[in-house]
Amino acid sequence: MPPVSPRICVVGSSNMDLTFRTSRLPRPGETLAGKEFHIGFGGKGANQAVMAARLGASVTMVSRVGGDVFGEQVLRNFQQHGIDTTHVLRDADRPTGTAAIIVEDNGQNCILLVPGANAALSPEDVRQAATVLRECDVLLCQLEVPLETTLEAFRIVRAAGVSTVLNPAPAVPLPDELLRLTDLCIPNETEVELLTGQRVTNLEEARAAAQILQQRGAGAVLVTLGERGVVVADDDWEHIPATPVRAVDASGAGDAFIGSLAVFLLEGLPLQEAARSANRVAAISVTRPGTQASFPTRREIETLLSE
Repeated sequence: MPPVSPRICVVGSSNMDLTFRTSRLPRPGETLAGKEFHIGFGGKGANQAVMAARLGASVTMVSRVGGDVFGEQVLRNFQQHGIDTTHVLRDADRPTGTAAIIVEDNGQNCILLVPGANAALSPEDVRQAATVLRECDVLLCQLEVPLETTLEAFRIVRAAGVSTVLNPAPAVPLPDELLRLTDLCIPNETEVELLTGQRVTNLEEARAAAQILQQRGAGAVLVTLGERGVVVADDDWEHIPATPVRAVDASGAGDAFIGSLAVFLLEGLPLQEAARSANRVAAISVTRPGTQASFPTRREIETLLSE
């Protein structure tokens, strides 16, 4: 019987998302009339934490927000999802991270990110949270906070035997030490190209890029390919197709995949089967507008899949 409440820690970013919908992305210097505007909660770390919490995990967030009204709202949102905010720090000198997201009619998007307080999350902040980090079942990290902070978190938990998941987004050059501390690395096709210098235009190229990361020390590597699904490279490799849906907004789909994948793995599913289930969660999320607002609960997932 799977554990009732997997323990997941997330060290990462917390943002407010300002989302603009339009028929297409503007060209340089062009002004377009938008169709809709929405303010929601985001940040890759926060998104993955909320997705895991919606599936019933016990989640702790290690992050920084500003001393502004956005920071208050982010904290309230975490608490409404039952996420432990003991280590979500208020930064009096910086604003809460903010992302401007432009979404076109076909669901594709582009994002402008101002990190704000996220840029100040420090290795010392992580060390202050070391006790809870050592007690979790898995640690999720991304790269919207300083690289040295993520590296320190991985050092702490791996010394305690805790599993690690790295979403190397946005992609930056990675030290081999971080990859050696990574049990599961999950880049998308753009990120894996930047990390490896390996062009990814088909499944074989995705597999080759994943193998480069494995040769540098990463454990299993999952390359997410959007509507083409995901390539899973472990001892062997497998392509798992995406669940076909009519996309409305792809914002946060990768975070829905990663947050749900962590829960499914902790509930005992093999990696490939967990990836299939996470694919379905991500597919549900892109049929709805918004980022965290689009993430389904476990009951919704079970209902939609049965239909």
